[in-house]
Order: sequence, then structure tokens, then C-alpha cells
Amino acid sequence: MKTTENNTPSAPLKPMEITSPRTAEQPGPVKTDEKGCCEVPSGKPGAQDEQEEHEGASYAPTIISLIILLSGIALDYFKIDWFTDYIRLGVYGMAYLLVGGKVLIHAAGNIGRGEVFNEFFLMGIATLGAFYIGEYAEGVAVMLFYVIGEHFQEAAVARSRKSIRALLDNRPEIVGLVQQGQVRPINPQQVKVGDVIEVKPGEKVALDGELLSERSSFNTAALTGESKPDTKAKGEKVLAGMINLDQVIQLKVISTYENSALSKILQLVEQASGRKAKTQQFITRFAKVYTPVVVYMAVALTVIPYFFVDDYVFNDWLYRALIFLVISCPCALVISIPLGYFGGIGAASKNGILFKGSNYLDLMTKVDTIVMDKTGTLTEGVFQVQEVQVHGWDKAEFLALTAALESKSTHPIALAVVAHDGEGYKQKDVKDVEEISGHGLKGMVDGKELLVGNSKLLKKFNVGYPAEVDAIVESIVLVAINNQYAGYITIADKIKEDAKAAIEQLHGLGIRNIVMLSGDKDNIVQKVAKSLNIDQAFGGLLPEDKVSKVEALKKEGRNVAFVGDGINDAPVIALADVGMAMGGLGSDAAIETADVVIQNDQPSKIATAINIGKSTNWVVWQNIGLAFGVKALVLAFGAFGVASMWEAVFADVGVAFLAILNAIRIQRMRF
Repeated sequence: MKTTENNTPSAPLKPMEITSPRTAEQPGPVKTDEKGCCEVPSGKPGAQDEQEEHEGASYAPTIISLIILLSGIALDYFKIDWFTDYIRLGVYGMAYLLVGGKVLIHAAGNIGRGEVFNEFFLMGIATLGAFYIGEYAEGVAVMLFYVIGEHFQEAAVARSRKSIRALLDNRPEIVGLVQQGQVRPINPQQVKVGDVIEVKPGEKVALDGELLSERSSFNTAALTGESKPDTKAKGEKVLAGMINLDQVIQLKVISTYENSALSKILQLVEQASGRKAKTQQFITRFAKVYTPVVVYMAVALTVIPYFFVDDYVFNDWLYRALIFLVISCPCALVISIPLGYFGGIGAASKNGILFKGSNYLDLMTKVDTIVMDKTGTLTEGVFQVQEVQVHGWDKAEFLALTAALESKSTHPIALAVVAHDGEGYKQKDVKDVEEISGHGLKGMVDGKELLVGNSKLLKKFNVGYPAEVDAIVESIVLVAINNQYAGYITIADKIKEDAKAAIEQLHGLGIRNIVMLSGDKDNIVQKVAKSLNIDQAFGGLLPEDKVSKVEALKKEGRNVAFVGDGINDAPVIALADVGMAMGGLGSDAAIETADVVIQNDQPSKIATAINIGKSTNWVVWQNIGLAFGVKALVLAFGAFGVASMWEAVFADVGVAFLAILNAIRIQRMRF
């Protein structure tokens, strides 16, 4: 079984199983995990309005505190006579408690649980220490800017989440249920599978359904990231989140509200933020060691100089230690890194790609081998006529006669021939149709005896045909009219429009080993591979053969991403380092097993996924370098008494703010 980076099984995601890294919300402007470290707030469905109200209310104490602080600084500057001693302490104390009260409560609560060393503890002792040595304004400023930084962090997270939900969560609250010829408005959650709903032009589809109307065009951007309208015909699937563009249509509902394609996408996005990348896990572990170390170093910075410095003044060295503590707060790292990954997940969803966890963004950057299925991944999985060769007959008449007989079959190849002919076959009179299993069809069309099938059919009836026909690699339909060879039609699965560009892009990214695995005939597979410039290709494979091929690649030390769409691809998707599924037409088994889902079935999105992973990884490491670099520099200045509390504030809150801006930049990038 595939496991994630933290060795938990990546089991298929079930509808409405929304997970959160926290077990309970803690009050106050700062969201924390169970260890008291900063954390990106978990976006629980249905809680958005409540969270926004809470955030709006939490700004008021911050604004009031800022006004009181500025007033106090002004009174100090102009040396107002009455602004001294207890009045001065009371004014600054009020400003401090407005923003620092909840932080101190968090710190005390964590200490009560035996969790001493966290950022609340650092900010608490640093600011209270500033009050102890009489630096009231600096103590308030440190706490105030710390809380302002938290507001920026929360706003950045809310913006990231809002942009994703605005793209995806556009489900209507009312649908038109068709009953006994009447349309009745109803909540989509009350609609059952099998019910018929009506969708007007410009309306969003609320539920997955089968199109009962003849045809209509849909805007599918919310699901696929593709702006080009998609035309659906009667009997085809229409998914929740699409926008009806043409005319009033009716749909037969095929899945409940909770199990719709859009609901599943939202669940994947929500759950993805809870699956941590290795970098996130490292920083979390690092912070648990780093925090107590800097506290002990601050204590040492206060005490040890007593034994070596002749003019030692306790308050001076305590001030340096307090600066040291403020600078060392790991908030910039602990917040900006998961926010960076969340931004990557958001950027991917805008491009029609769903990462089921931030760890897969990291894994995509390490992929050096791409293995793909053929049908449904690189090809459309739809048979189309490629070539018509006629011997002694008018081409239009030949096609009409052949299509007329093939119209009596439901075989995909027969349907392709009928579709290619258009309307001509409908004028023909077809009688005495006989299906010869494994061979083809025999029948009378407009008084002519036709044989339509493979070479075995013609041989069975002793009809000669050119020997070169047997060398054709595509699927072929041979036709005999009145016991004489009349020509052939070749049928092939159409290669997707962007398949060749996708392979070129992957080669451009440095992926030198692109492999195609297929159950189709090997000669067809090799022809497709050659036309697309794929490095290696293997045909005639069973599902277990595909597994063996991927296992062999992994034994060579390769980091393998497998891309497939069928239920037979699910075992290989689970085996690969990164399993990718084509989500538009792919099977549920493949989509649920996959780590990454490409919603619009475009193979070019594989390169996009790699680019997003690399960009996210680069931004995350930029943030790590920025935080460590600035903090190390200011820590050194603080230890030697060069830096003041104001530099300390910049090193903590300022760096956190810059890291946040850098993290949310991912969603503005173009891939």
C-alpha cells in the first residue's frame, strides 16, 4: 500500500470525510496546533462566515491598542508632567493587555499542559521583561506588531482559501426539480438519484447528471481550468459546477449533492492542507528543539556576562536577552511554509490539477521518470476513422453501404464508421443481418450482399484481398460487396491535441525517461510512441505486467510518476511514487487511488503540475533562507547590544510578513 511522507496510508478519500490537523479551535487572534505553534487555520466547510466574523471582531482591540500606544509615545515625547509613574504604566498596560492578554492566556495554558517552549512563551517573557526594565512602549510595540503580523497571516490564509472556494464552490442553493411536467424549486441536497432537474441558460449545474436534452454547451472552467466551452450531446455526463450556456436543458441526476464531482474536488482541496510535506514536518520538529535552545541561550546571555564583564548591569544584559528572544520567535517559518504549500495547492486547483496533499508538491519536483497509459491518457479513448481506401466503387456509396450494415452493431469500431458517414446510410435498406462472432457482419444492403469485418471474415467466404492489407497496424475493417473485395477502412484511437506538446514540455523539464505502457497491440503502441517522441513503449500488457514494469523502474532507483485513467491503472497508480489520474473521464478507482488528479484530461497538465511543485518548493526555501538569514544577523547584533527592540520586531514580524507575501505570490504565477 502506498504511504504518505509521514507513513500513513493514502487510502481512498470518501465523500464528506473532512479532516483537520486540529482537534479543537483555540480562541484568540492566533491559531495554534496542539503544541502551541502557529498554524494555518483549517478551513472547515460551512465555517467560513463564522471565521470571517471572528477575524473582523478581533481587529478592534488591535486598533484601540495602536491608538493608545501612539498616544503614550506622544505624551512621552512632549514630556507631559502628569504622564509619569503609575499613570504611564496604566496607559501602556492597558494597550498591552488589549493585544497581549490572549497570548499570555495561551502561554499559561500551554505551561499548565507541560508545553512551555513555544512562541507564546517567548513573546510573553520578552514583553513582560521589557515592562520590568521600564521599556513600556517597546514592550507594547513588540506584542502589538506580533498580533498585527498574526492578522496578516490570517488574512493571507483566508484570501488563499477564498480564491480556491470562489473558483470551485459555486454550487447553486436552489435547483428546478421536474415532476409531472412542472418545475419546482428545491434545495439540491433533497434531490435523489434518478430525479430530473432543469437548468436554464447561464445557470450553474448543481448536481452530476446525464443530459436528456439533445445537446448544449457548457463552461467547465470551475472543474477543469479550461475556458473553452465543452459541447455535450444527449446521454453524456454533465458535472456539477459547469455553467449551461445555450438553452434550457434537462438532466437525469446520477449522484447525490454530497457525492457530486464538485463536492469531491472541494473535499480534496480541504483535506490537502492537512497532509504535510517533508519540509513542513522538518520545520515543526526543528521548532520544538530550536525554541528551548534559544530560551536557554537568552538566560545564558543574561547571566554569564556577570562573571566576565567588569561594568555588568543586569538590566542592560536582560534587555539584550529579551531582544534575543523576540528575534528568535520561529513564527515566520512555522506560518509561511505551510502557507506556501497551501498557495501551491490553490494555484494547482486554478489550473485544473488537484494535489491530495502538500507532500506531493515536493515529490513532483523529484520525479525523473514519467510512465503513462495510452488510451484515455495520451489518446482520447474514442475510435475514429483514419483512412478509407476504395477498390472499384464510389467512395461515398462505399461508405454509405458499409455504415448501413455497421449501424446494426453496437461495437465501438462500427459506431466510428457510422459516425464518419454522417447521414448517408439512413437511406439504405438493410436486411438479413447476421453477426459472425469474432469475424464481423454479413447482410443485404439495397440488394447487395455485404461482408464487413476483419480478414478472417473475408477468408471464411473465400474473398481475396491485397496482401499489403495485412501489414496495416491500425484496426481495420475490410469490406466485400457481392463477394468481391471493395476496400477497407482503418480505425484508430485519436491522439489528444496536446499530447505531443506534453511530451516536449516534459523533455524540456529534464525528464529524459518517458515510458508508455498499454494493453493495446504492440505495433499500434509503437506507432503512437514514435509519433509523440516517447522514449520507451510497451504494448500488449495486462495490469500485472504494468505493475512489473513500474516495479523494475523503481528498483533502478528512479522516482516514478504514473499517469492513467482506467480501473486497470489503479494498482500501478498506487505503486508509483506519485500516482496521477485523468479525472474528467477516468474511473473512480483511479481517481480515488491517485495522489494528483488532472481534471481536464490534458496530458500537458503533467508538466504544469511539475512546474507548480518546483515553484512552490523554491518559494518555501526562499522563505526559510530569508527567515534564517535575517534572524541570524539581528541575533548577532542583539547579543552585542547593537540591535534594539525595534530591529527585533522587524526580524520577527517583518520577516514573517515578507515571507507571507512571498508565499501568496505562488497563486499569482502563470504556469
